[in-house]
Amino acid sequence: MTAFTPLIGGLAFTECPRWHDGRLYISDFYTHRVLAVSPDGRAETIANVPQQPSGLGFLPDGRLLIVSMRDRKVLRRERDGSLAVHVDLFALAHWHLNDMLVDHEGRAWIGNFGFDLEGSGPARTTVLLCVEPDGGARIAAEGLGFPNGMVLTPDGGTLIVAETTMSRLTAFPVSGGALGQRRTWAAFGDPPSSTDIATLMRQLNVAPDGICLDAEGAVWVADALRGRLLRVAQGGRILQRLSVKGLGVFACMLGGDDGRTLFACVAPTFRQAEAAARLQASVLMTKVDVPHAGLP
Repeated sequence: MTAFTPLIGGLAFTECPRWHDGRLYISDFYTHRVLAVSPDGRAETIANVPQQPSGLGFLPDGRLLIVSMRDRKVLRRERDGSLAVHVDLFALAHWHLNDMLVDHEGRAWIGNFGFDLEGSGPARTTVLLCVEPDGGARIAAEGLGFPNGMVLTPDGGTLIVAETTMSRLTAFPVSGGALGQRRTWAAFGDPPSSTDIATLMRQLNVAPDGICLDAEGAVWVADALRGRLLRVAQGGRILQRLSVKGLGVFACMLGGDDGRTLFACVAPTFRQAEAAARLQASVLMTKVDVPHAGLP
């Protein structure tokens, strides 16, 4: 079994890890903080986001974009540390905003829940949003099942999106800010037949949450329901499985000086009240053979 070591612990619910300039940036949902963590585990709070931070990404000039989930905005951290509204997406997003990928031009691709995950309503498909560097926003794709983690291939030509409630990874050709015809990059079984959230979750073979890309073109997938990381080839063949006993794995990122450290955001639960009270979320890490590629 692969050995994981802790980078940082005592957090509420960590998500959306990004390796940038020698540190790992993470959102801690229920303490409303964005943290920058050095390789020795020292953490700096670089932003407080009252409406819950999620997706992170860096503009070409180094400023950080931060998803503010519950008010459906994207914030921009200025050079002096202040936060400004980059774009308000309340009119376009069907529910809370979620993960985000920012490309080399500063274009942001952003998912959203589409439904109340902790409520009693039915699961629904939703949209993927695109925000141009000037703040112009539009719907880039429709009919996605909880669009979550995303990666962009090194040539910038393919965007791969984790559809958590469809148990698959979906790929789009990218041309500037336009997405072409979607295709299934990897399917982990048939999509669930139920829209009841509890039943749907039981029907998922894999619940792909956060993802990252390696230099051989494989995608590391955080399986949110089964406490494991899967390294997946195009077509769906599972190349490697790493288990984290007793914990959910909600996001992953390749980083470190050589790009071969695999970071995993783990927690015993994603439920807000319990996670905020327990403060048992952490980031674990292990070494892998194939380094990071693409974005984020």
